[in-house]
Formats: sequence, C-alpha cells, structure tokens
Amino acid sequence: MSQFFTHHRRVEFAETDAAGIVHFSAFFLYMEQTEHAMWRHLGLSVFPMLTSVGEVSWPRVAASCQYRGPVRFEQTLEIHLRIARLGDKSITFQYEMFVNANKVADGETTTVCCRMSEGHKIESVRIPDEVRAKLTPYVRA
Repeated sequence: MSQFFTHHRRVEFAETDAAGIVHFSAFFLYMEQTEHAMWRHLGLSVFPMLTSVGEVSWPRVAASCQYRGPVRFEQTLEIHLRIARLGDKSITFQYEMFVNANKVADGETTTVCCRMSEGHKIESVRIPDEVRAKLTPYVRA
C-alpha cells in the first residue's frame, strides 16, 4: 500500500464568496500548496530544483477538481496527496480534501519535468532518478 502526504490548511476569508463558502478557484491553490509542501517535505523545491539533469521546474499541463460539499471560512482542510502516475517525464498527483473527516473535494494535477535552459528555453526531460526515488513511496498501488 502506498503512503500519502498530508497537509493542513485553514480557510482564509479572502478565499470565500459572499456566502462565506470557499470559491471554487481556491481549491486549485490548495492543491498547489499541498504539492509544494510535499516537495519541501522531501527536501526539494518546486523551482528551481537542481538535479543531475540540470535545473528543472514542473509546469502544470492539466488540472481538475470535483466538489463534494461546501467549505467555509476558518474551517481546516486536511488534504491528502498521492501520485496516481509517475511517468518518464510527468507526474499525475491526486488530492482528497476533507473537513472533519468528510470528503469535500477530489482533485488531480499533471505536471511535467522540464529543464530550464539559457534564453528561457523549456524542454521536457526524464524525471531524474534521485527525484523519482523520493516520489516512489507516494505512488498509488
């Protein structure tokens, strides 16, 4: 069984609509913050990440979210992150978001490992072995 990374996040007032419910767009911010927290937990940074293939970054190429229930100002989200797919050059992250053990959303993002070259050229590259090794425990079985 794979493990998942957990991140906790309190809802801020600015993330809510006039009814005090989290605006749909904030869930994408929560997913990205959880991903960044996981990278830090692994001793890495999302940008710039110095690896055996040079300086890499992880631009998103897809993002989705399914909303299951409302989340309100000052509630605390518990966000679980797993890796649905660890490809040669890309990673698909899956997120489950809970408030008081009730699932409120599911999300997914796909990111590609890209080398940053002089002149701001971006090219996709294989995920470095040292990064892959740190991610492997989170790959969904």
